[in-house]
Amino acid sequence: LRTNTTTMSLGVAKHEVGTTLGANPSLYPYVIDHIAEVPSQIALREEIVKKERSMMMGSPDEAQFLGWLAATINARRILEVGVFRGSTMLSMALMSHPDCKLVGLDVSEEFTQLGKEAWEKAGVAHKIALHIAPALETMDKLLTTERGTYDLAFIDADKVNYIAYYEKCLELLRPGGVIAVDNVLWGGEVMLPAKDQDIHTETIVKLNEIIKNDKRVSAVLLPIADGAYMVRKL
Repeated sequence: LRTNTTTMSLGVAKHEVGTTLGANPSLYPYVIDHIAEVPSQIALREEIVKKERSMMMGSPDEAQFLGWLAATINARRILEVGVFRGSTMLSMALMSHPDCKLVGLDVSEEFTQLGKEAWEKAGVAHKIALHIAPALETMDKLLTTERGTYDLAFIDADKVNYIAYYEKCLELLRPGGVIAVDNVLWGGEVMLPAKDQDIHTETIVKLNEIIKNDKRVSAVLLPIADGAYMVRKL
């Protein structure tokens, strides 16, 4: 940190040296220690890390940020595309308005079971409607009756369908509503030459360019977790 401060005092701008956390990854436990999780969040996170594919869990700081965002914008309708084991949904349910309705889309009864149990124990299960089916099918159904009514959407599902999820979330969102798109840095693979990108990386790169140039939205890419593109519908 002292070196970075000295470097910047010599006229090097922050965007030239990268983020403090990027330059000092050992700071991350300090970040986690200052996100004020409640016991139910910690308990669920500790259970998830014991299970298979625990790397698919959203980072605790990102989950807490989304919960904070839900509360800040006074969200009454939230959509999560890709629930996994339910830790991010728990954060948003705990921190959102008591009357907020949260809709979760996933294809796995097995993975979401742990989350369902945690939501029940935390007293927020009544706020959450979980749909086990291909997300695009459920989104099409929601569009028939709930178009333009959602305040916040979080996309963290299969990457091949990211562009389709983005477009349908835009339709479901009210003007001024926010989409958070996870994994938009994709572990750094977005920087690979096009010839070396797999279909998942290619889709994320395409979506990042779509969002960057989308006149329907105002957006900023945050370096939180694996990258989160924050998109506000105009």
